Amino acid sequence: MRLTFLGTGTSTGVPQMGCDCAVCTSSDPRDKRLRTSALLRVDGRTLLIDCGPDFRQQVLRDGFCPIDGVLVTHEHYDHVGGIDDLRPHAVFGDVPLYMNALTAAHLRDRIPYCFVEKKYPGVPALRLEVVEPGQRFDVAGVGVTALGVMHGKLPILGFRIGALAYMTDITALADGTMALLGGVRTLVVGALRHFEHPTHQTVEAAIEMSRQIGAEQTYLIHMCHRAGLYAVEQPKLPAGIHYAYDGLSIEC
Repeated sequence: MRLTFLGTGTSTGVPQMGCDCAVCTSSDPRDKRLRTSALLRVDGRTLLIDCGPDFRQQVLRDGFCPIDGVLVTHEHYDHVGGIDDLRPHAVFGDVPLYMNALTAAHLRDRIPYCFVEKKYPGVPALRLEVVEPGQRFDVAGVGVTALGVMHGKLPILGFRIGALAYMTDITALADGTMALLGGVRTLVVGALRHFEHPTHQTVEAAIEMSRQIGAEQTYLIHMCHRAGLYAVEQPKLPAGIHYAYDGLSIEC
């Protein structure tokens, strides 16, 4: 499996508009973070994890390819704002999107023209598939397990594919999720900044979560400018812990 980080930033992205801090003015490309999303290639299939408002820009940078399915963690705009931009991918057939029931309801309200029975020409061909935490499902032959995750008080989804677990916008695991993480070797997990936030865990909490899960390699995502400069922060991290950055591609 190969995972490419299309974006690793929080809802405002980095640089944050109107900010002149050291991170936002950095010339290091590893400090420039589009909204969080990733592309997973496994067994000749391609799965997209979240589809935020930077999706078009990310695809133009990383290359257009058929998408066999989209794994949607939750309904917040920075994770679903690019769904309409999936329309060029629909030339290959309907694009299935996998999400929980709450996210599906929000999408039907926000972009109803995508899900009506009679669509006007040009509307992306999308198919909503509702999955529940703990459910194992198939995406074009790729086995995926939905993971229950808490985003503050909001229940959202993470996903496990083989020995990879991907959980963004997290403050805690939902009941029963730890039991689904045995044998995870590569963990991708949200880590907003170094001090507490009501709906996101800190870098330090993410490191502790990695230790509890026993992952061999952990990549931190969904970071804001207050996570610090990559060149300064990465050397401080324990072995096996990494600040992910846009464009990074890993084998997992």
